[in-house]
Amino acid sequence: MNIRNSAKAVIIENDRLLLTKNKDRDGFFYLFPGGGQDHGETLTEAVIRECLEETGADVDVRELLHIREYIGKNHEHASFDSAVHQIEYYFRCELHSKAPYFLHPTNPDSHQVGVVWLLLEELADHRIYPKAIIEPVQKFFDGKIEKVYLGDVN
Repeated sequence: MNIRNSAKAVIIENDRLLLTKNKDRDGFFYLFPGGGQDHGETLTEAVIRECLEETGADVDVRELLHIREYIGKNHEHASFDSAVHQIEYYFRCELHSKAPYFLHPTNPDSHQVGVVWLLLEELADHRIYPKAIIEPVQKFFDGKIEKVYLGDVN
C-alpha cells in the first residue's frame, strides 16, 4: 500500500475559514480544500490546482502551517478507510482575487455539495475534519505558533 501526499489550504478572510461542504449518511461535514499530489507536481502546485477544482478560488500559497499524518485503521472511520495512509500538508493560502464570497468549484469531489465560509468562533459547532487541526489553526491566526507535525490524528 502506498502512502499518499495531500496538499491542503487554510484560507481565512474576515475571520472566516473557507471549507468545502460535503454530505454523507450522517449529514453535512466540512473539509479543508485540497487533495492528492500528482506525480511530478510540487505540493504548492497541488494545493493551487485542488483549490481551483474544489472551490473555484485561485490562491497564493504561503507558509507551511502543519503536517498531519492519517492512518485510517487507527481512527473512527476505520470501517471504510482502514487501508488509507496519507500525509497532509496544510499551507496558509491567500485568495489571489478579492471576491471571496462567490466561489464556484470547477471539479468538485463526489461527496462535495458546496463551498462555505465559516466564522472562526463557530468552528466547534460544525463537523470539520480533521478535528485536531482546528485549535492549532486558530492559535496560528491569533499569533501563537504551534508545532508543525501533528502526528497520526483525526
